[in-house]
Amino acid sequence: MNLLLSERAVILAPGGRDSSIAATLLRDAGLTSAVTSSLDELVSELERGAGFALMTEDGLRSANLVPLAHWLDRQPEWSDFPFVLLTQKGGGIERNPAAKRLLDILGNVTFLERPFHPTTLVSLAQSALRGRRRQYDARSRLDELHRGAAKYRSLFESIDAGFCIIDVIFDSQGMPVDYVFVEANPAFVRQTGLVNAVGKSIRSMVPGHEQHWFDIYGAVAKTGDHARFEEHAKALGDIWYDVYAFRVGDPSAARVAILFNDISERRKMDNALQESQNRLRRLNDTLEDRVQERTRALELAQDALRQSQKLEAMGQLTGGVAHDFNNLLTPIVGSLDLLRRKGVGTDREQRLIEGAIKSADRARTLVQRLLAFARRQPLQATAINVGTLVNEMRDLIISTCGPRIQVLFDIADDLKPAKADANQIEMALLNLAVNARDAMETGGTLTISVEERPVHRNNAVGLAEGEYVLLCVADTGSGMDQDTVAKAIEPFFTTKGIGQGTGLGLSMVHGLAAQLGGGLAIDSEIGRGTTVHLWLPVTDACPVAEPVPDAAISQQDRGVVLVVDDEDLVRASTAHMLGEMGYSVLEANSGEAAIQLLDGAQTIDLLVTDHLMPGITGTDLALHSRRVRPEVRVLIISGYAEAKGIALDLPRLPKPFKQSDLADSLARL
Repeated sequence: MNLLLSERAVILAPGGRDSSIAATLLRDAGLTSAVTSSLDELVSELERGAGFALMTEDGLRSANLVPLAHWLDRQPEWSDFPFVLLTQKGGGIERNPAAKRLLDILGNVTFLERPFHPTTLVSLAQSALRGRRRQYDARSRLDELHRGAAKYRSLFESIDAGFCIIDVIFDSQGMPVDYVFVEANPAFVRQTGLVNAVGKSIRSMVPGHEQHWFDIYGAVAKTGDHARFEEHAKALGDIWYDVYAFRVGDPSAARVAILFNDISERRKMDNALQESQNRLRRLNDTLEDRVQERTRALELAQDALRQSQKLEAMGQLTGGVAHDFNNLLTPIVGSLDLLRRKGVGTDREQRLIEGAIKSADRARTLVQRLLAFARRQPLQATAINVGTLVNEMRDLIISTCGPRIQVLFDIADDLKPAKADANQIEMALLNLAVNARDAMETGGTLTISVEERPVHRNNAVGLAEGEYVLLCVADTGSGMDQDTVAKAIEPFFTTKGIGQGTGLGLSMVHGLAAQLGGGLAIDSEIGRGTTVHLWLPVTDACPVAEPVPDAAISQQDRGVVLVVDDEDLVRASTAHMLGEMGYSVLEANSGEAAIQLLDGAQTIDLLVTDHLMPGITGTDLALHSRRVRPEVRVLIISGYAEAKGIALDLPRLPKPFKQSDLADSLARL
């Protein structure tokens, strides 16, 4: 039996034989019942399910009615539980004042005065059950309505199409002038941008809403005809809608349901297609000329693509060669530097060592230029004042150009800081100054200027829109024709004589600018000189001076250092330098071997590791060291091409390096 739909009677008649007599009468009438001895027991049985309750007034006179009142308050909306109350004085308030209290508490109560005929009791019981059955029917209908409403609400909330219901408002002449939103789904908000529209009129939310919308919805509300159309809503944000509108409810209510979708993108595509078709028709009129023009453009694009592919291939080649070259140079530079510091050999041998060191430095500079062209040199990009940097290089530039070149400076005031690497910009500026000097064999004027320039979209240099610092180096030299200008940034291309240049100056500057997010442009004309424009992006950061300590190399005990490198010569050279500086050196030829030492009991104060190694990289090794030995200082050494993948917070020393470079890097830790 479903207890919630139970038709049994619950009896509370604690005095005499009332309960047994009532149960017998009900049983003879075909009704089931449950007899209780207290009001608490009665409430418990009611919670299990009942059709009505039969009680005597005596059983309620001194009882605590609060639990029963609470149970009645908790009834669902469909329930109005019936009671039959047996009294001695009837149910009238004038004869039985206590009936008023019981009526207020019980609500749906029928009073039966004693003595009564058994048929009367059975009739009242059956009447109470009929009322209870109607309540059960009402509950079933409510459940069906709730299930239907839930399905409707789920569909209403989940569909992608916008949906709303409106009440159209007409003026005294019967013209539609406004409408009020009655209901709207979430997609309505997404497709119109109108938030919290329910209960508001469209005129109050969009005063400029076009009249044709009111005319269409007014016609639907009056005639009941459905309407399907595409229309433009400029006031809602220049949107096109595909709309289906139909009348709902009583015709006198002027209520319209609207289902719609934003088709603005489709309309744009249609318009674009139409314009394309029109343009195609126009092109057909001059097809031959267009074919020739496109053919020439295609040839130019193919030339540019081949040039780009050639530069990219050379960049990849130079990046890989430079990495290996750095590993070869590291033990050479380190060993020569140690020999010079120790004063090994005679004066002649010392001069040979000094010459070898200069050649190694030139090789290191050449590698740096190759990497600049390949856009793989490690840049320490910070906020720098380009004007201050140029002013600090005045004397060097003037002395480099010589007495026959007049050097002029035009530095704007209050320059914003640029995002750049100061050392690389200094090298680039010096390269440009040397190129300009060599282009003015009989003398001339070199002008260096710095200013801020805004750059807009679709600019000739191909820069992103924004603010830039423009560094210009202009000379009055021999100039170049356009073919030469086009080749100027190619690596190893030079207009100088044999042995007078590497051909990497402009390619290095071009690669540097591109790596910093800037650009390079060259203006030149035969006989009228050349101007190189170097664009550097402006940054909001403030320039910070970072003084470099001059680390003195001493022989005092500095602790234990673990040197890790898979290149035996590089590892041996580095270990020798550190030993000369007073460190006790441990060596490992792989990251795995280094981890065993770090995880062991060996005392280690400093970790100096190569970055790119088979298996575990230097960065992975440094992170492991921080976990197991956070007190150990770490220095990463790497070839220029290995900067990618190194954590930004890890100190790094590029290869090749001298003992003084190593000492400076360790002093910064």
